[in-house]
Amino acid sequence: MAITAAMVKELRDTTGAGMMDAKKALTENDGDMDAAVDWLRTKGLAKAAKKSGRTAAEGLVAVAVSDGKGVAVEVNSETDFVAKNADFQKMVARIAEVALGTSDIDGLKAADMDGKTVEQTVTDAVAVIGENMSVRRMTALEGGSVVNYVHNAAAPGMGNIGVLVAMTGDNEAFGRQVAMHIAAANPASLSEADLDPSVVEKEKQVQMDIARESGKPEAVIEKMIVGRMKKYMAEVTLLNQQFVVNPDLTVAKAAEEAGVEITGYTRLEVGEGIEKVEEDFAAEVAKLNG
Repeated sequence: MAITAAMVKELRDTTGAGMMDAKKALTENDGDMDAAVDWLRTKGLAKAAKKSGRTAAEGLVAVAVSDGKGVAVEVNSETDFVAKNADFQKMVARIAEVALGTSDIDGLKAADMDGKTVEQTVTDAVAVIGENMSVRRMTALEGGSVVNYVHNAAAPGMGNIGVLVAMTGDNEAFGRQVAMHIAAANPASLSEADLDPSVVEKEKQVQMDIARESGKPEAVIEKMIVGRMKKYMAEVTLLNQQFVVNPDLTVAKAAEEAGVEITGYTRLEVGEGIEKVEEDFAAEVAKLNG
């Protein structure tokens, strides 16, 4: 029997299993949906799927660097307890190693990791550990040299925040200082040229509205906006920020004095952008009895 994309989608929606697992289950059972569900359950994959609806906002960011390329990978779990688990940390470290040979998150999930895909490895770990987990994000960075830093390290190369800095020149100590600065300051972009124009325009409009409240003439307001936007750029762009190591210098000036040029950076923080659902004990009991 021909296995259609619609059948695979239906099985995925029912069980939460991965696409390749769902397709294999249907193929092994000649398209029989019920038999495919049972097949997934016997393989421990449906057990993992039952947990896929739970919010995984904890976990670790792991970084790895090799031959001018760096990667940062976020692997989520439901609780910080699992993030401290040695087996989980070992898996995350291995995923970061595999990521060095890929270019994006889809490629990473499909990449081979010791005989299984990364996605399958994580699914198997869900079934064993009993918590929802996911490989959520990956970023890659290349440059003359790439330096990495992890904040709140839980183990070597992994922690709550992972930063990569690409630069010309060879000054690892300075690169590490910049990475620490990025972890703390969380700039929006490398420079003004890299900022989303819509974000800049929105900020400019906000500042103009604020200035108009003063009742000053438009010609005066325009001059005020120039100064306010310059201050805004100094706050949100890395190269224009005051360097945390020496606030008398901008990051760009500090880089010049260090004999390097910063060409790019990336910063991943665990759980960034995930909406966590908080429920008290009474709400949980009510839900169970509802």
